[in-house]
Amino acid sequence: MTLLPSEPRRPGAGALARLGLPAPPLDPADASPHAFPDGGTWRTEIPSVEGPEALAVVLKESARLDLPVHRISQGSGVWMLTDDEITEMVEACAARAVELCLFTGPRGTWDIGGSTRTDSGGAGLRARGHDALAGCVEDALRAAELGVRCLLVADEGVLWSLHRLRAAGLLPADTTVKLSALSGPVNPAAFAVYERLGADSLNVPSDLTPDHLTEIRRVSRAPMDLYIEAPDDLGGYVRMYETAELIRRGAPLYLKFGLSKSPGIYPYGAHLREHTLATARERVRRGRLVLDLLARHGADGGMSPLGARLPGELHRFPVPEGD
Repeated sequence: MTLLPSEPRRPGAGALARLGLPAPPLDPADASPHAFPDGGTWRTEIPSVEGPEALAVVLKESARLDLPVHRISQGSGVWMLTDDEITEMVEACAARAVELCLFTGPRGTWDIGGSTRTDSGGAGLRARGHDALAGCVEDALRAAELGVRCLLVADEGVLWSLHRLRAAGLLPADTTVKLSALSGPVNPAAFAVYERLGADSLNVPSDLTPDHLTEIRRVSRAPMDLYIEAPDDLGGYVRMYETAELIRRGAPLYLKFGLSKSPGIYPYGAHLREHTLATARERVRRGRLVLDLLARHGADGGMSPLGARLPGELHRFPVPEGD
């Protein structure tokens, strides 16, 4: 059964009604009919956790602020971490029943191709050429051997390749693949295609409207990831007061707690240490603010149990025979 909150209070509703400015009624037809397999409608994610030290900060701060965390994600890539660092992160997350998601390898914004530096942005984060695709696959296999069970991708070919490897047993069957916010779909047809290519969790751009989320939910139940506060390179939007409505329209939904007005940290290294640790701590605080807001309005029901990570049965394109 879907764990929906019972009649949450809308922000400022009582006071505005007394002024003759009542909120327009919600349309029940807009609500998502979907949920995670456990019945929950939302989970939480702390992004941009770039190594063991940043992870330790997030876990300590989330315990101090009593912020439930379902998933930790990293953006620099598997190739920017040593085996020991990955193992330390795997073990730390396992001890707290938190899913660890690492980005896979090379991407177009970092290689020698010039088109990403033009006004058009070229092919963006996609893996340019066979070698970049191979690097992403190598990262995925290495991470899986070290115990990572969630992989982040920004390229359709990488996504389809990892799904085929999973179907062939070369990646563990419980591996999940998450689509990056920097290549997220913006319409229901694109969302459905990415799901069929193997995505288990799909970032959508942070500027999609509630109506856009409803349109997507009419064609797919695949989990959706959305920055409640987006980093500046994704628009810098702060949508805290919309969170309850975003859950109502977009469930099953991962609430991502990013940080605006903060310089980028990818690819991470020790030269960015102090900034990375400070922003990791603040992302947790932002998450606590969002959950406090939901609680004040009686809209904090429906969270998945901690430790929940699988997306449920999704639609896929047939994998070619012989894979």
